Amino acid sequence: MWGYPRPPRLEEFAGSITVELGGRVIAATDRAWRVLETSHPPTYYLPRDCFADGVLRPTTGSSWCEWKGQASYFDLVTPSVVAPRAAWTYPTPTRPFAAIAGAVAVMAGSVDRCTVNGEDV
Repeated sequence: MWGYPRPPRLEEFAGSITVELGGRVIAATDRAWRVLETSHPPTYYLPRDCFADGVLRPTTGSSWCEWKGQASYFDLVTPSVVAPRAAWTYPTPTRPFAAIAGAVAVMAGSVDRCTVNGEDV
């Protein structure tokens, strides 16, 4: 991770990604974007339409990234579990990151399981 670029690099990702919470798959896709940034594990941004209906609940607050711009957050919600502020998006990112506008990233440690190409992350 220390060898990742600064400023961060955005790449298209053509592999499988799944997110599980509350005993069910809440997101699955075979296309996404990956951001590689110095000292961080890769961050995967999934198309918003790959999330199950009702699992993304907008929540208050925001944060600022010097590279990507202003992020807004979601709680991830299933009938049995709520993972507060476990996902985020950049509604209007900076020009170099325009491809991820509206895509959603998930904090892997806040959900039951995330996989990338079948490997747990």
